[in-house]
Amino acid sequence: MSHAFSAPDRPLLGMGLRIVGATGFAIMAVLLKAASERGAATVELLFYRSAGALPLVFLWAAAGPGLASLRTHRPTAHLTRSAIGLATMFFTFGALSLLPLGEATTITYTAPIFSTILSAFILHERIGAYRWAAVIVGFAGMLLVVRPGGSDLPLLGVALAIASAFGNSAVMITLRQIGKTETTTAIVFWFTCGCTLVCAMLLPIFGHIHDATTYALLLSAGLFGGVAQISMTGSLRFAPVSVVVPLDYLQIIWATIFGWIIFASPPVAWTLAGAALIAGSGIYTAYREGRRGQEPAQGRAPPEC
Repeated sequence: MSHAFSAPDRPLLGMGLRIVGATGFAIMAVLLKAASERGAATVELLFYRSAGALPLVFLWAAAGPGLASLRTHRPTAHLTRSAIGLATMFFTFGALSLLPLGEATTITYTAPIFSTILSAFILHERIGAYRWAAVIVGFAGMLLVVRPGGSDLPLLGVALAIASAFGNSAVMITLRQIGKTETTTAIVFWFTCGCTLVCAMLLPIFGHIHDATTYALLLSAGLFGGVAQISMTGSLRFAPVSVVVPLDYLQIIWATIFGWIIFASPPVAWTLAGAALIAGSGIYTAYREGRRGQEPAQGRAPPEC
């Protein structure tokens, strides 16, 4: 059975793919935020993100491991993973609609913190003092970004971003469990199919008629998201998780730059300091887990982003 976490042999290619993935997700976020500011509902963002990526994921499967890799022996597990993932995407895109791009992206990257906690309580993994220290540092970074009582960020947007981070950590825990029997291709494909189907059913209720520019933004976001998803997954075939994880945090840098240039939302010193702590916490956690020969819970960028 083919898995994404095969023996690495081309680390530079893996790192290059990871950079493409992080950049693609950042561009996707810009396009979705622009569409939301033109009146697109969160359900519409979810639908076009999934529907636009579906053909690419199918072609990726056909050209790579083959359509046989889409077979599943655990459909119920895919349903559970898809339900958690869809809720996480809803939280992510909801936060993206309400918060500045840099802050929304930074907060959602606290997922490794929650992944470590869930790993301890659900998977009963032994978490050492250094990793707990990384969790504390990450939480401190999040508090710097949110600044309870001293920030003008919308409370609902902050709550959705934190919920997104928690949901993404739950997705990572689920992937650890079903990844033992299911191929990565099947996991990505069936999740994309599930999201597209559910959102298609909700579209007549929550969807709106838009102009050509808004539809172009939505469709482009789906394509960039699909390319980013495939690049992120493909990177793990050629480089260790601990090597590519630091490159995930390029998305925070891109989001900050794009938010400043495109949405006239300059970075705040508190956000930059918090982002540095969050990135440092996540990278250190990946390093520690890599030394233990374990796939980090945050071993890829948020799969729903």
